[in-house]
Amino acid sequence: MSLPPPSDHFRGKSVVEHLKEARTKGMHAAHEVHGTEMPGHYAAGADAAKETAIYLLILWVLSLFISFPGSLGIFLCLFSAGLAIWKTGRSALLGWARMERLHRLIEEERWEIQHHRAQERKELAEMYRAKGFEGKLLEEVLDVLMSDDNRLLKVMLEEELGLTLEAYEHPLRQSLGALCGVLVSAILCLFGLWANPDFGLPLCAMIVLAAATIVSAKIEKNHVFSVLLWHLAIASLVAGAVYFLSQMR
Repeated sequence: MSLPPPSDHFRGKSVVEHLKEARTKGMHAAHEVHGTEMPGHYAAGADAAKETAIYLLILWVLSLFISFPGSLGIFLCLFSAGLAIWKTGRSALLGWARMERLHRLIEEERWEIQHHRAQERKELAEMYRAKGFEGKLLEEVLDVLMSDDNRLLKVMLEEELGLTLEAYEHPLRQSLGALCGVLVSAILCLFGLWANPDFGLPLCAMIVLAAATIVSAKIEKNHVFSVLLWHLAIASLVAGAVYFLSQMR
């Protein structure tokens, strides 16, 4: 791992500029770069369920114009099985990549604490001065934090980089959530196809989409009704676009 030279910890920046840069780096490390799966097994499951419902809905619309080999139900079962494997593996790999970024930041911060203690104290002073600490009280707080490297590491990760380590789930747990989301969505949609070959699958797909959207909205603390309305509208637009484009072929 390439580490900054000990002679220029701040790289010519002020303490405040360095703290802003560190917070940006922390946000990047915690960011979900793939943009589709939220951290947390419930959220990953909800997102996977929505994707599965949309994919099966698109394939059902296409089946109105295109003859799939064999039974449509068997074809969708095989598609769902492949999708389940893909979503599970993808969720796990992206989770591991995210954990590696976090571990790299932790080791970099640990190295800085061991080799740049004076600069780390300046950073701490700037952060706690912004919280309202001054004079002797500020110096006492700095002395306490600097006396224990493990406590100092935790404080710097949370205060400087904006990371909350307890909030990050194990990648395998998140991948299990994605697997459950695909399976539940596929089973419900395929049951709808079996119960009513004409309209059962699109109805169940919309029900799955609505339920998963409500779960996601509650986890993210978003306004449930507006998010649900937008998801259902976009899903209807997708199905309608595929239907009318298929007629134009």
